[in-house]
Amino acid sequence: MVLEEMSTEIQEMPEQGEIVLATITKIMDHGVYVTLDEYDGIQGFLHISEIAPGWIRSVSRFVREGEKKVLLVKKINLERGDIDLSLKQVSNDQKKQKLKEVKKYEKGKTLLQSVQEKIKLSDSEIEKLEDSIYSKYDSVYDAFIEIGRNGISSIKELKLNKKTAAAIEEICSKIKLPSVEIRGIMEITNNKSNGIEIIKKILLDAMKKNSKIDITYLGAPKYRLSIKAEDFKTAEKSLKPIIEEIQKSIEKSNGSFKFTREESKKTREG
Repeated sequence: MVLEEMSTEIQEMPEQGEIVLATITKIMDHGVYVTLDEYDGIQGFLHISEIAPGWIRSVSRFVREGEKKVLLVKKINLERGDIDLSLKQVSNDQKKQKLKEVKKYEKGKTLLQSVQEKIKLSDSEIEKLEDSIYSKYDSVYDAFIEIGRNGISSIKELKLNKKTAAAIEEICSKIKLPSVEIRGIMEITNNKSNGIEIIKKILLDAMKKNSKIDITYLGAPKYRLSIKAEDFKTAEKSLKPIIEEIQKSIEKSNGSFKFTREESKKTREG
């Protein structure tokens, strides 16, 4: 007689109040069944009253099968395994933040896969590497971005072997680092006979002092100044002294200076 051992794994469940990503699997008259992408596809239910404010005539006007939605975990019944969800209680900021987290997670998985393929690591070895990275960073992607900016020495506390470290460093060198750009229009005038040359020299000197800034002539008296940095806080911190120095030099030469901010933007993360 052969006895078969059965091992039971405890299914990880989301917490009440958690924001999750789900896939619509079945649309009913009274609501929608979904699977939770981050919890091995366990099922949850989105009642019609939690889809949108007000009275809903047709659920299918708001959701489609196969569509992904960012939802709030409203209530969990552990005994029955029921997970009640809400779409209408998710704010735009929560939705953006969740999608950003998911995107970073997926990029991190892709980067780890590249490391695994490059040096032929086993699944258990790559899982160990992933756990090691998560012990120090919020995401694998964040760790790889830091390496891309500051070199492999920035994660020396993880004590990676030389082969793994070299592979990660090479992959990180090819990542397009995310950055932000802040811009503004400078209106500069100088009525001296050589005013244009004075302005040109002041702006060229400013660009030589800071390689992160770029100044473009738009047609008298306007010039566009842009500065790139890894985040808005760093960019803002760099911008202020640059503007002050240019303004001081322009006014010292009896010219006039005015600066107007334009909309800031993020570059594509790659």
